[in-house]
Amino acid sequence: MTRAILSRITPLLVMVVTLAGCSVNPVTGERELSLVSESQERSIGTEQYVPTQQTQGGQFYIDPELTVYVREVGQKLARVSDRPDLPYEFVVLNNSTPNAWALPGGKIAINRGLLVKLEDEAQLASVLSHEIVHAAARHGAQRMQQGMIISAGMAGLGLALSDNEWAGLVMGGAAVGAQVALAQYSQGDELESDAYGIRYMHEAGYDPRAAVELQELFLALSEGRESGWLEGLFATHPPSARRVEENRKLAQQLGAGGFRGRDVYQRRTARLRALQPAYEAHDKALKLASEKKMDQALAAVNSAIEKEPREAMFYALRGRIHQSNGNRALAEKDFDKAVSLYPEMFEYQLYNGLNALAMNNTSKAREHLEKANEVVPTAIGYLRLGDVAVQQGQRQQAMQYYSAAAQAGGDVGAEAKQKLARLQ
Repeated sequence: MTRAILSRITPLLVMVVTLAGCSVNPVTGERELSLVSESQERSIGTEQYVPTQQTQGGQFYIDPELTVYVREVGQKLARVSDRPDLPYEFVVLNNSTPNAWALPGGKIAINRGLLVKLEDEAQLASVLSHEIVHAAARHGAQRMQQGMIISAGMAGLGLALSDNEWAGLVMGGAAVGAQVALAQYSQGDELESDAYGIRYMHEAGYDPRAAVELQELFLALSEGRESGWLEGLFATHPPSARRVEENRKLAQQLGAGGFRGRDVYQRRTARLRALQPAYEAHDKALKLASEKKMDQALAAVNSAIEKEPREAMFYALRGRIHQSNGNRALAEKDFDKAVSLYPEMFEYQLYNGLNALAMNNTSKAREHLEKANEVVPTAIGYLRLGDVAVQQGQRQQAMQYYSAAAQAGGDVGAEAKQKLARLQ
């Protein structure tokens, strides 16, 4: 190893050693290495919560009462947790993939794709209590600091982007949150979250057998390789026969009985279930579009819009299909509609801005690209804002945008570097 490389790495290692300390895990009572303070933990969760939601489909705004219900159940469980003082938040995401995740500081999300698979409130409580333990036991913070230690020998290059549909595009704030939320937990963390989550359920009055049923379902589905599950819940929370057996033993110790809440769960999720055919049509359209079957994709997404005309996601997909077919005017109408229905969603602002730039409407392009990057900064957003700045004669601003985009890899980063070099 050369002296130059050592001179870069050594200060980072010294910093890690200096900051390293031991703390007591608030759930298990065990001593553990702690590089992330509680205040940092809370700050990370707060800063990353909205961007991470957005990279996973955004909020399920069609039925706000469903989020209210999930929040009610979640807060009931949070109150009996080992860290009831955390600023817990719960949100339902507009994503068909069955999954749930927790960020440091108690920021928790569950996808509508998982909610439609559950049968009663006790099973929902099982999912949420499991995620509450991940937050309370600082599992996310532990994974972050493990990444800090690994990257200390990389001259401060930092954490890699998560492997999701926006990999290579997501920069800045969303990268860290997505990695923490979507990385796979260790078997030890999963068993720990199962065990303490079942205790939280029991203390909150729920039947602990629901947790066993849930793990049995997950294990059966993983073995059957049901489409969508492997890249969702199972990718981050791998099921196993050992988890089923450990959950069963603990549930037997705690004893049968407790609230199941099937009627209330079915009633509170009725709107979601009624909308399921619309989202299935959307997902079918997305698959057809990926297979370049655009006419069939257009018919499927039109069916989705007929079933639920208030869903921005449907118009965004139809706009992309029109764009692929070379009809940017129709794409513009759909992107405008998506933005009007869900203006906070970075993805719809990004699509709208990119389409406007292709139509040589630089003022509209700039407006939407800036709004997109305010929520989730992306390399493509910075790159095209640089193009807009060049067209508007703003050389210094263009250089700043290209410099930001040049940090990304792939074609976007390469194009940004070339354009930056020409301006310099």
